[in-house]
Amino acid sequence: MNWCRAEGGHILLHLHIQPGAKKTEITGLHGESLKIRLAAPPVDGRANESLIAFLAETLALPKNRIELISGQASRSKRIHLSDCPMTVTEVQTRLLPSR
Repeated sequence: MNWCRAEGGHILLHLHIQPGAKKTEITGLHGESLKIRLAAPPVDGRANESLIAFLAETLALPKNRIELISGQASRSKRIHLSDCPMTVTEVQTRLLPSR
């Protein structure tokens, strides 16, 4: 899957975000990205903060290991997981368990 891959000893996620949804949830694939709906509105960086908190909880990682590297004001985002103790397959399974 192209939405989650190892890169330089870290893991890179390609995400498509829908802010302002009724609830925060992963909805599946959107092209080459993983689609996540966020309950937070896209105002003053609240959606980005909510995304990082959601990923930290879902992946059981500290927030300081999750970095938004591109797409701060876009629906298309790239996330860098540093020092991730999981493999790409484990990250994919946690984020998209039905696949």
